[in-house]
Amino acid sequence: MASNKKIRVAIVGLGFGAEFIPIYQAHSNAEMYAICRRNKTELDKCGDRFGIKARYTDFNDLLKDPNVDAVHINSPIPDHAPQSIAALKAGKHVACTVPMATRVDECKQLVELQRQTGKVYMMMETVVYSREYLFVKELYDKGELGRLQFLRGSHQQDMDGWPDYWPGLPPMHYATHCVSPCLAILGKHAESVVCHGSGRIREDLIGRYGSPFAIETATFTIKDADVVAEVTRSLFDTARQYRESFDVYGSKKSFEWQQVENEEPVIHTKSTAQQPLAEAEIPKRVKVPDYAHLLPEPIRKFTQPATIQDAEHLSFLQGGGHGGSHPHLAHNFLMAVLGDKPALPDAATSANWTMVGICAHQSAMKGGARVVLPTF
Repeated sequence: MASNKKIRVAIVGLGFGAEFIPIYQAHSNAEMYAICRRNKTELDKCGDRFGIKARYTDFNDLLKDPNVDAVHINSPIPDHAPQSIAALKAGKHVACTVPMATRVDECKQLVELQRQTGKVYMMMETVVYSREYLFVKELYDKGELGRLQFLRGSHQQDMDGWPDYWPGLPPMHYATHCVSPCLAILGKHAESVVCHGSGRIREDLIGRYGSPFAIETATFTIKDADVVAEVTRSLFDTARQYRESFDVYGSKKSFEWQQVENEEPVIHTKSTAQQPLAEAEIPKRVKVPDYAHLLPEPIRKFTQPATIQDAEHLSFLQGGGHGGSHPHLAHNFLMAVLGDKPALPDAATSANWTMVGICAHQSAMKGGARVVLPTF
């Protein structure tokens, strides 16, 4: 790797997206070059705060700037595919927050464009870089879980009061947070999906997308694997504290992520004749370690919760960013652009993870009919 080379990054969308600015500024292989937001007042406020001179209110103007090597898109969901497509056509590397797209044809176009242009496309899926996922993946790679038998993901959130493209959104159209760990741990793609919708959201929400379901639950088969995964999503009219969770059931040990926020995960160990365990001894809470050591030293601090001083200065910081994932995401993207390692997820994988949700909703609307995922 040309360790002294800097990738000139432009961030699009400065709500959640602004959390990545100090990470890129601290990374030795990045130049935090430009920012883009429609609201000029907020654009300038952010630019002044971080000392960024190149500022754009128009995304297309940003793409014309020859100094921009890569764009990191954090715009509203409906803009993800159109902006990613435009950026690839403009010869830029693309990092885009989830989901990749909302339609299968958009996923196909993005995969084909990435191959044609040779540029990096990476969907910035936080869960597969969270400390909890990195922990269970390490257990699996070491053989401590034994043979994987079943995988389960859950992402539940109350989206009332969020921006106007959210009301009535089909739950599975925003499913990558629970789908991705089930597929990433095996390094395989989903093959087919069956989904059932349950309950009913209020009538004023249904009309926007024509989706009536309060909860959608899907099971999907995985190519070249005998393991099946199950995922559950809810967005409206369901009483549940926010949860991103991931459960892995193995022949030797099983791992269950959180049921209640801030609870430590649980490892269940199988009782055997060689190591008999009483029922009460099978489950144990486990402290998940920090995986900052996987990162370059200057950005390791961004895996930690923000200090009070940080929180006052940067009011949008979530503190460690989705399980400490943000610096891992930025670093992996930069290394992929430099050719040091492949993007995770790459374009084809991003499409597969996204299409599980898209096809799951199609299945739910057809009363649970099996839908085979397209391959490109």
